[in-house]
Amino acid sequence: MARTTRARWVEAGLEALARGGPDAVRVETLAAGLGVTKGGFYGYFAGRPALLTEMLDEWERRYTKEIIAQADAEGGDATERFRRVGQLSFSEDFHRVDLAVRAWARNDQSVAARLRRVDNERMAFLRKTFSTFIADPDEVEARSILAFALAIGRHFILVDHPGHTKNEAVHLAAEHLLRPSAAPDTPG
Repeated sequence: MARTTRARWVEAGLEALARGGPDAVRVETLAAGLGVTKGGFYGYFAGRPALLTEMLDEWERRYTKEIIAQADAEGGDATERFRRVGQLSFSEDFHRVDLAVRAWARNDQSVAARLRRVDNERMAFLRKTFSTFIADPDEVEARSILAFALAIGRHFILVDHPGHTKNEAVHLAAEHLLRPSAAPDTPG
C-alpha cells in the first residue's frame, strides 16, 4: 500500500464529516478510502481526537481566515470585499463542511465553542463591512445578522423564486443588503 500525507488524512476526514457527521470519521474507513494501512495514520496523529482537532483547524483556516484574507488582499471597497467573500464561500464544499460542523456543535461543547469563535470572526467581518457605509449601529447589526443568516440558511430554503433561480434570488438579497441607508424622514 502507498503512503499518504497528513493533509490527505485531514481532507478525507472533512469529507467523511460532511457525509456522515463526526461518527463517520473512523480511522479504518479513512485508511481504506485512501488506499493505505491504518498504521500510517499513527505516523501523523496520536489518535482520532488529534485528527478531529486538526480537521477543525483546517475548517477554520480554509473557510474563514483564508477567505477573509483573500478578499482583503484583493482590495477594493467594503462592498467589493463583501461580494468577494460571498463568491469564495458560495461553494457546495464550503457549505457541506460548515453545516456538518454546525450539526456536530449541537452535541459537543468544545466544537460549539470553536464554532462560536469562528462565527464571531465572520460577524466581525460583516460588522466592519457594513459600518463603512452605515452609520447607525443597530442597522449595522441588523444587516450583519441578515447577511449571516442568508449565508448559512440558504441551503434550507426550499421556496420557489418566480422569475429567478435560487442563486439569483440569494444574489438579489445580498445586493439589497449592500444598498446605502435611506435618508431619515424629515418632518414637512
